[in-house]
Amino acid sequence: MPFDISSALGIDWLFTRASEWANTLSFEWIAILMFASMMITLMTGQRVFAAIGIVAVVSAMLLWGTGGEDIPFAASMKLMKWYPLLTLPLFIYMGFVLSESGIADDLYRMFHVWMGGINGGLAIGTIGLMVLISAMNGLSVAGMAIGATIALPELLKRGYDKRMISGVIQAGSSLGILVPPSVVLVLYAMIARAPVGQLWLAGVLPGLMMAGLFIIYIWIRCKINPALGPSLTKEELSKVSRAEKLALLRAGLLPVFIFASMMVPFVNGWTSLVESSAVGAIVASLAALFKGRYTKKVFETTVRETLSISAMFMWIILAALAFGAVFDGVGAVKAIEAFFLEDLGLGPWEVLLLMQLSFLLMGTFLDDTAMLVIVAPLYVPLVQSLGFDLIWYGVLYTITSQIAYMTPPFGYNLFLMRAMAPPEITLRDIYVSIVPFVGVMLLALGIIIMFPQIALWLPHLVYDIK
Repeated sequence: MPFDISSALGIDWLFTRASEWANTLSFEWIAILMFASMMITLMTGQRVFAAIGIVAVVSAMLLWGTGGEDIPFAASMKLMKWYPLLTLPLFIYMGFVLSESGIADDLYRMFHVWMGGINGGLAIGTIGLMVLISAMNGLSVAGMAIGATIALPELLKRGYDKRMISGVIQAGSSLGILVPPSVVLVLYAMIARAPVGQLWLAGVLPGLMMAGLFIIYIWIRCKINPALGPSLTKEELSKVSRAEKLALLRAGLLPVFIFASMMVPFVNGWTSLVESSAVGAIVASLAALFKGRYTKKVFETTVRETLSISAMFMWIILAALAFGAVFDGVGAVKAIEAFFLEDLGLGPWEVLLLMQLSFLLMGTFLDDTAMLVIVAPLYVPLVQSLGFDLIWYGVLYTITSQIAYMTPPFGYNLFLMRAMAPPEITLRDIYVSIVPFVGVMLLALGIIIMFPQIALWLPHLVYDIK
């Protein structure tokens, strides 16, 4: 008879006793213990997907015994059958091709020349740059990196207030998870089982509205105090010929053409979502090749980064699906719903506001992806049972996580900015700089809550939803 080390160490006995104890707990206590275990595991420094996945599998085995691990495994296998997930590496690839080949540099040079003649014009141009970068990449980190390396040195050199430009770059980069093709909305679509196309379209008007509010704020501040954003001198403007301006305009319109080449066929129903992402990746590669910038180094960096980020998101989705299956399997969602609506006597809108507040609190120590995979198994079914639109809620989640991403003292974006900023921009400057932009984003969030059609009008129009 072979030696069984688990029996010798008493692991089988310990596991059996733990399983018996777990089955005596109520749904509420199971939910609390699962979330507490996950948060404790995250605090040990484990990667997000490892912390969530371990808790899911161990909880399943404790609750259902041997074979319980099949529940999270079966849920995670749905990922392999989810065809729209192919858009994820294709859009990430497209974004890195455009940034690594220097096409993003051309964009900023265009804004620099065309907007530099007005007070705050370069800061306004930086917001425009961030919108286009968001439409090319779908990740806020990419916008932050490009803004900090391209826009920040130029703005400092032109005498812009360091707190103003720190806030501009952080706020502008946050648009990457709202303006399509948003990678975060792809993750939300997978977890909420919502159409990616509708979510992307729902993010268009809110994203443009938020960018517009940022621009209005910058213009008003610089109108009141021109020293915050001085305009280019007449001598500097005269050095740029009309021919160079037109050439820069053509270079700046290239990313717009790339975005249109994939979105127009998709919106008109000529291509599927995955086909549109493939078109975008191919057109971006051809554009870089046509400009003579698609070098071996650009190709290697792009492929390496695409593989790294795509794999990270795949693992996170796998863990989220596994956790959600176990959490839903024990009926914890219904218990939490009863706690809010029956025990506390809260109305649907009060529950919704509590959810948004919880995102703001979690944003002090988690990034947007981690927040999504932790709370989606609880919040998505609850939102649906309360009668709210999941597409609309996806936009609310995204805006709230943008705000949480930048809220002191531990907002994720604040530390990214500190790592990329020059020494003269201190952590105090970064904290102070973001306060007015957080106020603008809270205003945008309130507008979307009061007027849901801002998010829902475009997807309803395109998909003919009554």
